[in-house]
Amino acid sequence: MNTTNLIPLYAEVFLLIAASAILLIDMFLDQSKRAVTYMLSLAALAGAAVFSFGDYSQGTTVYAFSNMFISDPMGNLLKLFSYLTMGMTLVYARQYSTDRGMLGGNLGGEFYVLALFSMLGQMVMISANSFLSIYLGLELMSLSLYALVALRRDDARATEAAMKYFILGALASGFLLYGMSMLYGATGSLEIGEVAKKIGSGTLDKSILTFGLVFVVAGLAFKLGAVPFHMWVPDVYQGAPTGVTLLLGGAPKLATFAICVRLLVEGMLPMAFDWQEMLMILAVLSLAIGNLTAIAQTNLKRMLAYSTIAQMGFVLLGLMAGVVGQSQANAAAAYSAAMYYAITYVMTTVGSFGLIMVLARQGFEAEEIDDFKGLSKRSPGYALLMSVLMFSLAGVPPMMGFAAKFAVLQSVLTTGAVWLTVFAVMFSLVGAFYYIRIVKVMWFDEATDTAPLSVASDKGLVLALNGLAVVVLGMIPGPLLNACMSAISKTLAS
Repeated sequence: MNTTNLIPLYAEVFLLIAASAILLIDMFLDQSKRAVTYMLSLAALAGAAVFSFGDYSQGTTVYAFSNMFISDPMGNLLKLFSYLTMGMTLVYARQYSTDRGMLGGNLGGEFYVLALFSMLGQMVMISANSFLSIYLGLELMSLSLYALVALRRDDARATEAAMKYFILGALASGFLLYGMSMLYGATGSLEIGEVAKKIGSGTLDKSILTFGLVFVVAGLAFKLGAVPFHMWVPDVYQGAPTGVTLLLGGAPKLATFAICVRLLVEGMLPMAFDWQEMLMILAVLSLAIGNLTAIAQTNLKRMLAYSTIAQMGFVLLGLMAGVVGQSQANAAAAYSAAMYYAITYVMTTVGSFGLIMVLARQGFEAEEIDDFKGLSKRSPGYALLMSVLMFSLAGVPPMMGFAAKFAVLQSVLTTGAVWLTVFAVMFSLVGAFYYIRIVKVMWFDEATDTAPLSVASDKGLVLALNGLAVVVLGMIPGPLLNACMSAISKTLAS
């Protein structure tokens, strides 16, 4: 099935047709019927999930379009969580976006359509098996996100954030493209599997390969927001409308994780000694600078941005831990721990930004940490939910974040890097301070805002399920960990 056969791409084809149809339908809807666009967008994600779940349940690896596209267990599992994350994002952001004129007025349902096209780009990235398809997916996702950040054209902060994101995102894409062009020049192939074979032959010029690798790792680090390529993250997270910040911090991280595995593990495993040292430096810097800088923040979105930088340090530790010389089982365990960590981070962060939008209302953003003062007196349920999410990000048992951190640290310890494990634990303790500070503010400080909270029923239900999942998957991490392990093992074995 190595032809232009469309069966492995049914999910992508369906979402492309659905997003285009929704864009046309939305042109004929007035503001009072914007809910139709919302419901159709969720239905489009559900339809794509049906196709991807069918592929995932088969557990096989299928190539298409002359090996440019791959449908495998890892990719299909990541797609399923991407659909879930994007669906939650649309639910959380609906009222927020309506209140700020991002749905209606001069704008129609572009928020939903651009979100779907960014989702399509992520799907292409996740299933890319060629430098060309990786770049096409990356640009489709990035261009949609640039437009979403700038969607509030009358907001100076959003416009500034969009310019920063566009310029630095273009620089990151250029780094990645230049690195891939160097690898193509050295190997004569765009296909990831062929590149791996030619690098493994030992007949190529190592200096050109290393030069290309440096640019590839730099481009990936930009997209993950790892130090020292993190400068865009806090400014864009703070300046973008919160609904768009949620889009940036959620599903795209899963797609970036996928291309890290595709390029580094599947494409350049013979050069693992080189890229693992780079990932170790990026991880150490991200853990230190992300956690230390987050302590000084008073803006919650900015704090969560630095938190993201630190959390990506753990993902990089997991990728780094699958070292050459380990058994295949240990390497698969390390990569699956990183995958589990990425999923955990995304599910928890989506809920956190969702709660920021619960407190926000027309003319009030609820972005400062002080805005959460006394939340337990206004709404004990939402204060409890935010506490669960903060404890999960801090890695406090029995939340999902603890299981994720434990899995990654266990993999790092297996490599013999005791100092690195201790370093990660110490900075996790530093990070716990600013997460627990949010809990303290909600439960022990006097409220400065007493306005009643008005939450749509669908949003309230999804938030409750989000918090429940963080607790249940923390207490019973086995099923998801095993699913990640199985997906990674089957993908690497194919």
